[in-house]
Amino acid sequence: MAHSFFGSIEKAAAERLILWAFQEDLGERGDLTCQGMIDPALVATVKIVSRQPGILAGLPIAQMIYQQMDASIQWEAFAVDGDELMAGQVVAEVTGPVSTLLTGERTVLNFVTHLSGIATLTHQFVELAQGTKAKILDTRKTLPGYRSLAKYAVRCGGGHNHRMGLYDGILIKDNHLAAWKSSGSIAEAIEHVRAQMGANIDIEVEVDTLEQMVDAMRAKPQIILLDNMTTRELTEAVAYRDQHATEILLEASGGVNLTTVAAIAATGVDRISIGALTHSAPQLDLALDWGAALKK
Repeated sequence: MAHSFFGSIEKAAAERLILWAFQEDLGERGDLTCQGMIDPALVATVKIVSRQPGILAGLPIAQMIYQQMDASIQWEAFAVDGDELMAGQVVAEVTGPVSTLLTGERTVLNFVTHLSGIATLTHQFVELAQGTKAKILDTRKTLPGYRSLAKYAVRCGGGHNHRMGLYDGILIKDNHLAAWKSSGSIAEAIEHVRAQMGANIDIEVEVDTLEQMVDAMRAKPQIILLDNMTTRELTEAVAYRDQHATEILLEASGGVNLTTVAAIAATGVDRISIGALTHSAPQLDLALDWGAALKK
């Protein structure tokens, strides 16, 4: 189990998204169905249950949602983010006004099912890379506003975070090279960036061929991203790196899925970045199971 700390960054991101979620769902008039049907004095206890196996992520957000709606809500958690869940497992119990529980139900599930889906898919990739040194990393392919939470969910699944944004890491890609100069070596581009940004900054560069990798290695970037290479090419790249510059990390990306990741990890690369972790993870099926509603 990979338990990740839900800290101030994640809490702030959740607070922003919860506000937007309430605005989307409630507008200016609130929950019309509950207003028309549900006795405000009616109280119930509901259970949040996982309907399938997976990895939990986002449970603190569910508590935030309900307690922002009504401070009297009683919350009891039976699991923590990063836990491996079984089908039918109760992860939390919530007691409060039925109208509040109903109104917040979809918002709660939207967060928890989405983030748990990311954690679950990440865990599947991590399991398939077991026995190798390859770390499973995410990318910047996240829904706007969700980046901090999506990357938190990746950590809950046992994965690692690539850079959070453009502001905290340099990654020279083919489009940067094309816009910078029509000709010239990748090594020259790396040295140019160092001259502009300072010698102490870490640089990652993307290459498509072994020839480009050899060129890039002359400038000693910290990381070389091997884009859409075959496992044979990756193996050759690792062998060359091991012979000439063991300090450079090699990262595989492109064409990585649950079928291919084990073979990619077995080539000896240090890192595997996978956009699907955050842009294509299916939701984990969690639901609210209702007990008997009781009058106050």
